[in-house]
Amino acid sequence: MPRKDAESKLQLTGQSSSEQAGSSADEKTRIRDSLLRMREMAQDEEILPVDNRRKDESNTSAHMFDMFSDSPVDELGDSALPTSKLVNAGAGNVDATDTEGYYVFRPGELLEGRYRVMNTMGKGVFSTVIRAQDVRSQQDFAVKAIRNNDVMLRAGQKEIAILKKLNETDPQGKRHCVKFLESFQHKGHLCLVFECLDVNLRELLRKYGSGRGISMQGVRIYASQMLSALYLLQKNKVIHADIKPDNIMVTKTKNAIKLGDFGSAFTTDEGMDVTPYLVSRFYRAPEIVLGLPYGHPIDIWSLGCCLFELYTGKIAFPGRSNNEMLKLFQEVCGAIPNKLIRKAQFRENHYDSSFRFIQREIDPVSKAEVERVVAVPQRPARDLKDAMLAAAEPSEKKHAALLSDLLDKMFVVDPSRRISVLNALKHDLFKPS
Repeated sequence: MPRKDAESKLQLTGQSSSEQAGSSADEKTRIRDSLLRMREMAQDEEILPVDNRRKDESNTSAHMFDMFSDSPVDELGDSALPTSKLVNAGAGNVDATDTEGYYVFRPGELLEGRYRVMNTMGKGVFSTVIRAQDVRSQQDFAVKAIRNNDVMLRAGQKEIAILKKLNETDPQGKRHCVKFLESFQHKGHLCLVFECLDVNLRELLRKYGSGRGISMQGVRIYASQMLSALYLLQKNKVIHADIKPDNIMVTKTKNAIKLGDFGSAFTTDEGMDVTPYLVSRFYRAPEIVLGLPYGHPIDIWSLGCCLFELYTGKIAFPGRSNNEMLKLFQEVCGAIPNKLIRKAQFRENHYDSSFRFIQREIDPVSKAEVERVVAVPQRPARDLKDAMLAAAEPSEKKHAALLSDLLDKMFVVDPSRRISVLNALKHDLFKPS
């Protein structure tokens, strides 16, 4: 569904007086659910999966680009992220906000008296990100302009609070979270300033993975760094709730990544509302789909999905709905235990009274939804290890098996039994060869 239609359906144009009069807890719930539903509706249009088809085996090596080679990195440049067309705001548009609430940046425009607009880096559901040069230091920075909307503004303020908390705990930036520098208001838009990192992992995979992923050396380094970032989050009681390749940025030197986009993040002190839209769908843990209590393990599951994708170039669970996601989970993990289904808030969407799985599909002719009860394997019917070993060069077979073992521990349906961040960091995958 196009973004504009999604927003129209959700009526996210501000708050009425009656909404403002509601309790703080109800308001937070409404805002979070609205944001998550908007992202879900726009996801298929804006987050396209990496090509799942394996290229002709005769094409050179399995990994077309070794991120940790000594080759120059200038070729990445701005071409990795296409620049959006910038529209002149015009003298009649005082606050330079378009009809959808986005700020319309003008090349050369000066923000906060120091950040000169260079080009647009990306445009998402909630904001526009531009590259700007600091006229004082001549350094480039990324400026994220939140859409001019009360719902977006509140989410942006919450993101700032979390970023400041992480900065205070890790002032040297050693834990691989993107560095937040400051925030300011510009013509009615909340703007957040970050270090400029240019390329995210999805763009890098599309351009250099050639549908096959990156080298095992790169995966091991990035996996360790991502777990370090999750350690920092857990230490601060923060759940990212949207870990995916799009939100993991690569440094210009290619040897490090930074976890970014904390727009969906929250702390465990807030209380967690059960919603089926939390986390982008391909990286969504089973407890979210089922409607079970959730916590830090949802980020571990999402990371597992990212690592599989990084190495194989394929989406681990490319479901087009939550129902299809459950089907794919059970193919890899086996039948979901009845004790979990019994507690699931959304069990009636996916199971009958006898705990049999109900598969929901769209009839290709009538376009109507059809339901049928299907048997699910009690034991895994699809082994991710096969895909891992198929992607491995002969010299990588040992570590491919270790990566598979780590993913087996990350892809545990019961979050209470899923591997912890600390135990994952101790895994044999990260021991010196």
